[in-house]
Amino acid sequence: MSRPTLMNSPFLLGFDEIEKALERVTRSASDGYPPYNIERIASDEVAPDRLRITLAVAGFSREQLSITLEEGQLVIRGRQQDDRERQYLHRGIAARQFQRSFLLAEGMQVLGADLADGLLSVDLVRPEPERIVKTIEIT
Repeated sequence: MSRPTLMNSPFLLGFDEIEKALERVTRSASDGYPPYNIERIASDEVAPDRLRITLAVAGFSREQLSITLEEGQLVIRGRQQDDRERQYLHRGIAARQFQRSFLLAEGMQVLGADLADGLLSVDLVRPEPERIVKTIEIT
């Protein structure tokens, strides 16, 4: 017996990948670390639809952060090593690793990233899609 799916309408053909993407996002959304913002940036003619993802990564250096595009996902990772030479009297700032993934729509492009004052900002752009009308010849 097959399980009912979100996209089970006979009019939604070829949307299997969207359903898989929704399942992936649902699984990865449970961890709230590190906190982040997503904002729309004022658009212009060059970049009509820009977004900025800002993560609070205090305590991480540039060398401890990585940003990759993996199969349509923007993956941001932070890896810290415990400093064995330090002797803490109180340890309130955890040396915690993280991985935060954002599923990108087709055509989204990463413009760049910046780390300043403990905030990692990643700028994205969605170019205006080309509108194509195609006539199909009936044979």
